[in-house]
Amino acid sequence: MLALHKTPLALLLLGLLSTFAAYSTVGVVKPIVDWLDVIAEGGTALMAGVWFLMTLSSRPRGKVTYLLSAGMALIMLGAWADCLDEFYKIGKEQLWDHWLEAVFTLGGMLVLTAGLYFWRHEQFSLNQHLQKRERLFRDHQAFDRVTQLVDANYLRRLILMEQERHSDVSNCVALLDINSFHLLNREHGVDEGDRALQAVAHMLLLNLSNQDVLCRYAGDRFAIYMPATTPVEAQKKLNHLCAMVAQMHFYTQSRQVQIQMTMRAVCSEAGDGLDNLLERLDPLERSASLDEMPAAIVRVSRSPACI
Repeated sequence: MLALHKTPLALLLLGLLSTFAAYSTVGVVKPIVDWLDVIAEGGTALMAGVWFLMTLSSRPRGKVTYLLSAGMALIMLGAWADCLDEFYKIGKEQLWDHWLEAVFTLGGMLVLTAGLYFWRHEQFSLNQHLQKRERLFRDHQAFDRVTQLVDANYLRRLILMEQERHSDVSNCVALLDINSFHLLNREHGVDEGDRALQAVAHMLLLNLSNQDVLCRYAGDRFAIYMPATTPVEAQKKLNHLCAMVAQMHFYTQSRQVQIQMTMRAVCSEAGDGLDNLLERLDPLERSASLDEMPAAIVRVSRSPACI
């Protein structure tokens, strides 16, 4: 990412060199240096520079990126000028050094605040984009590299949090499995298998409500968490999802492949433990062939607490 931001990097370097040149040319070297102030002010400049580089290395070009980085760069220049003031004595008739430190620092805070304001709006947009992919909390390490969905550990934590918040509300979890996915990987390669997973994930996301959360449970298996949903409502959703995915045609480089899915759903009971809930999401019985169940929906019995 830093290769995209050569201009900001060059401007910061120019600002550092110009500030150093101004102090070293006009000022006189002090015989005694307060090293505690040097460490504090130099450390502030160093940390602001680290923030500057981290921002540019993790974001593409744009207004928010430039405002954030400009604010941090100005704060760095202000601390840098304050640090140089410990090494060079500027005559009292010279006022520019005090103005320089104040303008850099205050200007940096104002620009950084403006950047955070627009970053806040950017986060609102990203939150909309991440609907159906997360709920209640965010953990970037939980996102799967292929499908950009959260993993099973995220699902476990989410279910626990939901049960703590609303233990008397019926919640449903559905497990979806792609038929004969190992054959697709074997015939067309892992890369095509990853593309198939991405296509299925997009299809499921398009047909879920905003409150639902889709995760990649394991391998070719997806899990859907449906809060405040009764088993009857969940059954209707699963019927619809199964029908939509069954009608989807996935095109590989060699030929057209149609992907079908089997589904099973389980309802979380009030006060039911997480381990008991997830045990119901075990794989389909080994004695049953997935190919013989192209659109099977298995409904788990529930106690009256779930009704």
